[in-house]
Amino acid sequence: MKLISLVFSFRNEEENLKTLVDRVHKAIKKTTNWNYELVFVNDDSTDNSEKILIDLQKNFPIKIINMSRNFGNNPCVLAGFENSLGDCIVYMDSDLQDPPELITELIKQHEKGFDIVHTKRIKRLGETKLKLFSTKIAYTIINKLSDINLVKDVGDFKLISRRALDKILEQKEFYPYIRGLSVWVGFKQTYVDYVREPRGGGKTHYPMFSKTPITEFITGVTSYSLKPLYLGIVLGFFAFLFSIILIIYALYAKLTGQAVPGTTGIIIVISFFSGALLSTIGIMGIYLARIYEQTKGRTRYVIKNIKDYKK
Repeated sequence: MKLISLVFSFRNEEENLKTLVDRVHKAIKKTTNWNYELVFVNDDSTDNSEKILIDLQKNFPIKIINMSRNFGNNPCVLAGFENSLGDCIVYMDSDLQDPPELITELIKQHEKGFDIVHTKRIKRLGETKLKLFSTKIAYTIINKLSDINLVKDVGDFKLISRRALDKILEQKEFYPYIRGLSVWVGFKQTYVDYVREPRGGGKTHYPMFSKTPITEFITGVTSYSLKPLYLGIVLGFFAFLFSIILIIYALYAKLTGQAVPGTTGIIIVISFFSGALLSTIGIMGIYLARIYEQTKGRTRYVIKNIKDYKK
């Protein structure tokens, strides 16, 4: 029998955990030749999530990894990856938006020889038009600027084989963009379409304009490309051309006896150059910040304890 590890990063999901575990259990039981373990990484929850999981441990193979504080989604996912034992892993959210019933199809595709099976959201229920539009724009920008092909509407819900996972874990980025790494690592990959459901219970921990989505977007852009730095050069080039045009216009106005615009021209020049400089400095600052985080040499997360199930 092969083992599949299902990794969940969560914080304050007491309303969803029982239903989630039950649905995952029923889905896996429909497969053949597969046992499973559930790896729940607790990102310092303040509700009864841990107590619920401890109670569920009596009947299900649940491993609880408690973080020492709130580290965020990516470090928790890595902690789950590094403490999973499966021949392959499936990573998904704990809010029931990703249907556990789809796991059987992911396994079928893996058994056909695919190392990474992504899920592609053909429809997203319970999300605003503004969020859907913003997500579409974000994916477009990442694809235009990065050196990997990140397919639109492909999120974190995916299956990863053990050999692909080992290569992902070999990468030593302090704050990795896991969606990008799963594409960058290569191997044989495929996609499964599905309809993303509304959140099961509770409130979202990642509002559209909160820190996490914005950080993920910036990480996705800067992790796999130097093009944003080149964008600074392009802005500087256009600023230079614009200033040349203004100089020619000023000389022409003076030679023909026309009054040379003063305040307006100064404001235009200052505004344009300030914008170009600030954009370039800001882009460089993001890259320098990533270098700074990498060179500090800190661990990406700290585990308080691991409560394993009895094998």
